[in-house]
Amino acid sequence: MGERERHEHGTFSWTDLATPDAEASKDFYGTLFGWEFEDNPIPDDGVYVMARIGGRAAAAMFETTERHPAWASYVTVDDVEAATEKARELGANALADPFDVMDAGRMSTIQDPTGAVFCLWQPQRAIGAEIVNVPAALTLNQLNTSDPDAAQRFYGELFGWRFENMGDTEAPYWGIYRGDRVNGGMMPLPPGAPMPSHWLAYFGTDDLEGNSEEIGSRGGAVMVEPMDVPG
Repeated sequence: MGERERHEHGTFSWTDLATPDAEASKDFYGTLFGWEFEDNPIPDDGVYVMARIGGRAAAAMFETTERHPAWASYVTVDDVEAATEKARELGANALADPFDVMDAGRMSTIQDPTGAVFCLWQPQRAIGAEIVNVPAALTLNQLNTSDPDAAQRFYGELFGWRFENMGDTEAPYWGIYRGDRVNGGMMPLPPGAPMPSHWLAYFGTDDLEGNSEEIGSRGGAVMVEPMDVPG
């Protein structure tokens, strides 16, 4: 099992969903993944819904109408103030300066120089995901970017990540390495793409075709059909 007690600096450690309808999202993902949910009240009358696998934190969601529905990717850092300031120096925007998340940890929200948004997480009580790399758990974070060269420079200097092209010249795909381990992936946005640069969160499954059919039956949409990925 991919159980975790801590996450190293520069590793992806958490994901949560901003949704306009938390109950509908709980119904959809609870059926799809078998998640157990725990509602945690937060200041200003909000609720942070923890999704668990076997009692261990796997992801979360919260209801909001202030932003587009999306999964956020979090990277653990030792010092969120220092990492936020360094990101600024490297050309990023801080969409949210460092702030306390009660006693769980401290975070900021960053928009990289290519436009992709991610979060920095300095853990206190909560490490982030307590289980990864199993069905229904976070297994990969992927950057789809309008400028792969700029992204490599930014993240390489910010976190010390190394990028290795695992594809070819016509269809490049970079593995993002932290040391000798794959920490994520990156690919270029196709020309004329209707969306800006963004991070995607991947969840593991042992039945891709079955899950894809279930997504449609539960009111979701399969944007990319099941396909083999070399390697």
